[in-house]
Amino acid sequence: MVALPAGRTRRPRRPSAREAGTALLFVLPFLLLFIVFRFGPAIAGAVLGFTDYTIGGEAGFVGLDNFRRLVEDSTFWSALRVTVIFTAISVPLSMIASLAMAVLTRRMFRGVKLFRSIFFLPVVTSLVLAGVVFTWVFSEGGPWSQAMGALGLPAGSWLADSVLVVPALVLVSVWSRFGYGMLILLARMQDIPAELEEAALTDGASAWQRFRYVTLPQLRPALFFVAIIETTVSFQVFDTIYVMTGGGPVRSSYTLVYMLYDQGFKYFDLGYASAVGVALFVLTIIVALIQRLTLGREK
Repeated sequence: MVALPAGRTRRPRRPSAREAGTALLFVLPFLLLFIVFRFGPAIAGAVLGFTDYTIGGEAGFVGLDNFRRLVEDSTFWSALRVTVIFTAISVPLSMIASLAMAVLTRRMFRGVKLFRSIFFLPVVTSLVLAGVVFTWVFSEGGPWSQAMGALGLPAGSWLADSVLVVPALVLVSVWSRFGYGMLILLARMQDIPAELEEAALTDGASAWQRFRYVTLPQLRPALFFVAIIETTVSFQVFDTIYVMTGGGPVRSSYTLVYMLYDQGFKYFDLGYASAVGVALFVLTIIVALIQRLTLGREK
């Protein structure tokens, strides 16, 4: 061991060119797969948004015609409104549920690992299968309808009601996603130094004060990450809507991704469908930047 002078710390050794090259070889297969199957199609989709390409036909450049068509398309604005409403309700509820479950399962007690596994189980459950089950749950005469009737609330099928269909889909989305956010927040909570809470406890801080002034500020980067992931997933919701409502009733659950699907694979207008995808991408980026200015901003 070599003694270092007081006040000096050992600097981490930089990897050599050979080590860096070896690491790159291990990463290269995944990088190529990402470029070919994720990055490449994204670029191709953006390019197709400026064409009139249809399946089996030739792609002709049409400039901004598809985007002008979007602006004049009432279906697009309706789908945008449904998507924004769904996201505005789903993301906060999912984050609150994730945070609550992370706090609940943070402490070690008998059976805590079982509870964590149960809460995370919906994340790895097939959304198609879950959609089939929840279609029965929300149907007229189903468990949810009976429970609402017992409480004196609307007892009909929520999926057949143009006002209640989005809240029903939000409940399914929150159920299927909160376990992932719980895992991220739980991992960050377990990284918080115990000395911070002990100091607050010594100063007489209550449980709520310790959570608000110690735990919550430490969770800010993790909350920002969860918000970005949840927002992206909510903007791209499709599986449950396709299985449970088909965009109905009267297109009250018709989202942008469902419109993209219809235009591309029902009407085979891939140029216009790609323009919808570009609009969705821009919307996601704008919302992500807003979240960056609020949750992700550093002091």
